[in-house]
Amino acid sequence: MRNKVFFIIATIALIGYSCSKKPQVSNGEPIEKCTVKHLDWTRNAVIYEVNVRQYTKEGTFAAFEDHLPRLKELGVDVLWFMPIHPISEKNRKGALGSYYAVKDYTDVNPEFGTKEDFKRLVDKAHGMGFKIILDWVANHTGCDNVWTTEHPDWYVKDSISGDFKSPYDWTDTYELNYDNNDLRLGMIESMKYWVKHFDIDGYRCDMAHEVPTDFWNQLRPGLDSIKPVFMLAESENYDLLEHAFDANYSWELMHMMADVNKGVKTAEDIISYIQKLDTIMCPDAYKMNFLTNHDENSWNGTEYERYGKCTDAFAVLTYTLNGMPMIYTGQEVGMKKRLSFFEKDMVPSWTTNATTTFYKKLNELKHTHPALRAGEIGGKLRFYTSSAGKELLIFSRESAGKEIMVMLNLSGKRITYTSNDALNRSDYTDYFSGKKVDKLPDTLQAWEYRIFTR
Repeated sequence: MRNKVFFIIATIALIGYSCSKKPQVSNGEPIEKCTVKHLDWTRNAVIYEVNVRQYTKEGTFAAFEDHLPRLKELGVDVLWFMPIHPISEKNRKGALGSYYAVKDYTDVNPEFGTKEDFKRLVDKAHGMGFKIILDWVANHTGCDNVWTTEHPDWYVKDSISGDFKSPYDWTDTYELNYDNNDLRLGMIESMKYWVKHFDIDGYRCDMAHEVPTDFWNQLRPGLDSIKPVFMLAESENYDLLEHAFDANYSWELMHMMADVNKGVKTAEDIISYIQKLDTIMCPDAYKMNFLTNHDENSWNGTEYERYGKCTDAFAVLTYTLNGMPMIYTGQEVGMKKRLSFFEKDMVPSWTTNATTTFYKKLNELKHTHPALRAGEIGGKLRFYTSSAGKELLIFSRESAGKEIMVMLNLSGKRITYTSNDALNRSDYTDYFSGKKVDKLPDTLQAWEYRIFTR
């Protein structure tokens, strides 16, 4: 399954980066390590991943437009569109193929509509205050991409047969060769195209660690020269955050949360992970924190399958840790369905429910609480000890005189506990109920989550 390949690659990349990183120098002087400057709107933004094919019966840009008011009401800010390009027919998987087997980087999938339809969608979304980022597949193309005939030298070839080479088991794609400078320039021009002509606000870059970091460093100034953009790397390779990307994935945390549900990991492992980030990330870099996405949903199961009764508690965690939270298509209505990847499928219902209200409240908190601003200007995480030990996660963040306290029971049993450094605090408001509390609770039900502000 493609997602398992992702995790193995990301883990190897992270180990290699952590073990081999050396300071860069130029003319004997250290080069500034972290140069990415974030746009202010990214600090308290919520990302929403749009699966156009499965979003509506029509599966078109025009049909998706009707959902913009609902998403505005929900409180999401950045609409990340899975690849919108035509899908290759050669070696296609399933009836409709993978979005990630791109046939033409400067055209749109006729399944979704026309370029004019997409431009109208972008303009309407911008008018409502949304930002738009496109999913970009730079590591490989579909097997009948226009470049395979126009620029066959832009591809990696098998050393024996001389044939195009597919990465891993992705037999519907061919791998690109970044040793070829003309390929680099062609890719940069293709990415500039959507910023210039469609006014998009940035990219989510697929398999970013499979493309040389110096390419992304080469690309970023060219995009920013058109308009300042937001860049999200599908990777946990942290050198990508130094000069090219604003944010990367929190795969390790996502898998850790699933392991907590299985009883394999604990709150202590989550604390160790967060503390580790301080030693390997640029101080102002972001993590994208998430429960699910297109790969997880289709190949590994819904968030309810993977996190069980702890799903909502982990959603709270993704919103209150440093970084940017993400919602995937259907997550906001509690969808309990795996969406097909290569075939037409649909979100069963868009009816507003308790899950919608839950995510709307979390979005409001992300937008309004200064301690939750992403990067180094947000509140530092302070973890608290308790007699519950590994089963209870308690932390706070504070900024601009405002504090948020998060309490999560990461076990399937009721816990009564003591804490020398947390429970003696007072004058909080229970965020979800809006009620004032004289003291913090010393009992949490199985998988219970609480957020307090003051």
